[in-house]
Amino acid sequence: MSEKGCNCGCNCQENRAAQFADLAPVLEQYAKVPGSLITILQKTQDIYGYLSMDAINYISEMTGIKPAKIYGVATFYAQFRLKPVGKNLIMLCQGTACHVNGSEAIEEAISEHLSIKDGETTEDGIFTLNNVACLGCCSLAPVMMVKNADGDETYGNLTKDKVKQILDEIKERA
Repeated sequence: MSEKGCNCGCNCQENRAAQFADLAPVLEQYAKVPGSLITILQKTQDIYGYLSMDAINYISEMTGIKPAKIYGVATFYAQFRLKPVGKNLIMLCQGTACHVNGSEAIEEAISEHLSIKDGETTEDGIFTLNNVACLGCCSLAPVMMVKNADGDETYGNLTKDKVKQILDEIKERA
């Protein structure tokens, strides 16, 4: 099935409904509830990992909210992603405590080790790096959280060598 609908590329409503079948319960619950767009987008991202333009257009069709408004909300809030992320989402804290304790050096080590920058995904799809404002683990600074299908894991008191070792261990499990 193509991203836009059925195999013939017709983008017909029936095939779009099948493409977004996992989203149906969310839309049934929230499509007609005023002020629920952020909830719909959060749940869509939980299901698909990111907000594709096809998903945004489908949400528009089902809610009557213009795609431009949905896109505007999705791009305004940092929590939403418009591109797929790797199996392991690295959230590197750049808050004050982490910054003071060397988060820039940790970012440099991650970037060099994985050949990606903030917002990018490795070619093999295993890692995505995202700098975040604060993870709320200031006593562990510098700190990163890695989200994947198994859950979230927080790593603190990072050094360049320690972060490389952690990334290698995660990659071995992938």
